Amino acid sequence: MLIDSLIIGPVSQDINIDCRDNEYREIGGAVVAAGYAASGSGFKSAVLTKSSLPDDRVKRVFSDCNVDLYHLKSETTCSIENKYYDETKETRRCTSLSVCEPFTFDDIETVLRQVTPKVLHFAGLVWGDFDENLFVKCKDYGKIAVDVQCLLRHVDEDRSMDFHDWKNKKEYLPYIDFLKTDAKEAEILTGTSDRYEAARILHSWGSPEIMITHNTEVIVYNGVKFYSCPIKTRRLVGRTGRGDTTFSGYINSRSYCGTGESLLYATALVSLKMEKAGPFKGTRKDVLSYIDEFYCKEKSELIDNG
Repeated sequence: MLIDSLIIGPVSQDINIDCRDNEYREIGGAVVAAGYAASGSGFKSAVLTKSSLPDDRVKRVFSDCNVDLYHLKSETTCSIENKYYDETKETRRCTSLSVCEPFTFDDIETVLRQVTPKVLHFAGLVWGDFDENLFVKCKDYGKIAVDVQCLLRHVDEDRSMDFHDWKNKKEYLPYIDFLKTDAKEAEILTGTSDRYEAARILHSWGSPEIMITHNTEVIVYNGVKFYSCPIKTRRLVGRTGRGDTTFSGYINSRSYCGTGESLLYATALVSLKMEKAGPFKGTRKDVLSYIDEFYCKEKSELIDNG
């Protein structure tokens, strides 16, 4: 069965504590945000995840999401505590309470016997979720999309989570068709805080399409041209999962649309998603209406020229 994307990564038992010390517990993770973004946008996707949770508990997490779910057993479940220090949720402390067992090629191959994805979306949470050789082994099965978070975010001995450079980046970037970083991660990888220069550097190391997210804009560089689209959310409520939502909207759209149009859709999608807590539970029609209302100028520029 041909599908638009296979989203691979652990679910996480998240504990989110806001700046007023209110605590919220939920099952989240990049695969949840990415899965709902793809499903709500009308794309056909599958999710491959691992945890020690009962199958029915994981199924409930995706109960409003039209994806094919493959849940494999792990002795442990990823669990992260996020403490936010301000209303914007831009500043936070992350503590790892436990990590999931790594994904193997055998895990992925069990799903690839049943579906043929256009894109394999590696949506991990911490270093160790994926062996980098998976990108090489999976290259023959579809385009490879990687959120670099899972290659930079390490769990230290005290369970704190910190970001470190990716040692083998120049070896493996040529196998990655779509690379997503945020501004902080791009600086760690390249040494420059200039997002546009960072995108150029990452592209020069071999990845054809680079996405860099920022709280003001999303940019994409394909080696020929830069594309930029501003974030236009009306209220910042649902910060968690914004990068995963953006990337999922973009890489799924790229199978059908040009770079500019895909970026426009993905940025409007995440702007709308952030107005409510949790993953995106709207529809493609909602996003297109949002574009018509708030992105008239960008629609003309990005679709006509991209």
